[in-house]
Amino acid sequence: MGHKVNPVGLRVGINRTWDSRWFARRGEYGKLLHEDRAIRAHIMKMQRAAGISKVVIERPHKKCRVTVHTARPGVLIGKKGADIEKLRNELSRFTASEVHLNLLEVRRPDIDATLVAENIAQQLERRVAFRRAMKRAVQTALRAGAVGIRINVAGRLGGAEIARTEWYREGRVPLHTLRADIDFGYGVAQTAYGTIGIKVWVFKGEIMEHDPMASERRATEGAGDGSGGRGRREDGAGDRRDRRGPRGPRGGEAGREGQETA
Repeated sequence: MGHKVNPVGLRVGINRTWDSRWFARRGEYGKLLHEDRAIRAHIMKMQRAAGISKVVIERPHKKCRVTVHTARPGVLIGKKGADIEKLRNELSRFTASEVHLNLLEVRRPDIDATLVAENIAQQLERRVAFRRAMKRAVQTALRAGAVGIRINVAGRLGGAEIARTEWYREGRVPLHTLRADIDFGYGVAQTAYGTIGIKVWVFKGEIMEHDPMASERRATEGAGDGSGGRGRREDGAGDRRDRRGPRGPRGGEAGREGQETA
């Protein structure tokens, strides 16, 4: 069976919630949905410069509260807050509600799936070897506290005539475990040879409580360093080495005993 379910949508209502949080009365839903899409598209134009991970939109009574999760809030704020005022005025054109703009800093961008995918896309556009970019992102994420990470790149890799898919995985990425806190993101690299797509899955540990806000609270507070997962992975690797020793004719103690008896 193909694993084509978005990990974020699969866990909505279990350990994560929607990026647009509001209630619409009859006849309002379509208008508010188009407003959300326009606001989100306008902000994401600055994704590469500001390192924007996601945009959360909430609508209390006759207000529109926009929260931007960014790795570089200084780029959006600008000198003496000039740029953020300009952005707030631009967003007010898309909606009749009063706009409130908040910025939240992404504390660990190395394990944010969207930012990791965007970083790899920028490297591919600068003609960095795709394998090197993928391996570097995997090692950085594990060092930053991820329990597991998987990266897929697809397209004309290295300028090849035939498009193909390559992937790397390190650690655990349990896609079927609903309590797993898995962050998913994708990026697009526009290279001289064509478009290359990047998908990233980051496993940050397990959330045992049934709380839709648990994943966001965890990311905001910077909890869950994932060190336990890396320890398990190294122990597992050691077990595999122990099992592999006696298997060969000259491996481990069994191989040495065979040579002595011979």
